[in-house]
Amino acid sequence: MTLKIEKVSDTRGTTLRLIGRIRVEHLEKLKAQVHPKPTKVALDLDEVSLVDVDVVRFLGACEAEGVELLHCRPYIREWISRECGVRSSKSES
Repeated sequence: MTLKIEKVSDTRGTTLRLIGRIRVEHLEKLKAQVHPKPTKVALDLDEVSLVDVDVVRFLGACEAEGVELLHCRPYIREWISRECGVRSSKSES
């Protein structure tokens, strides 16, 4: 299964419901949906089954920019935390 993106917008913002596997080749399309948005953006990861390291870094960067990650699986959340910690440590050196 490849990535499917369902977009839901209302007065509070836009939620992008991501379904399937997110890989590096999907990032350009996803970036175009996330940036730049005049309203609040959230990514619903409830039906995401697989990600790669580039996607994890992208999700961490999105979150740092204020994008809310909804229904993020614990292993993805942990991976984001580790990747962000590694980047922070390297930039402090």
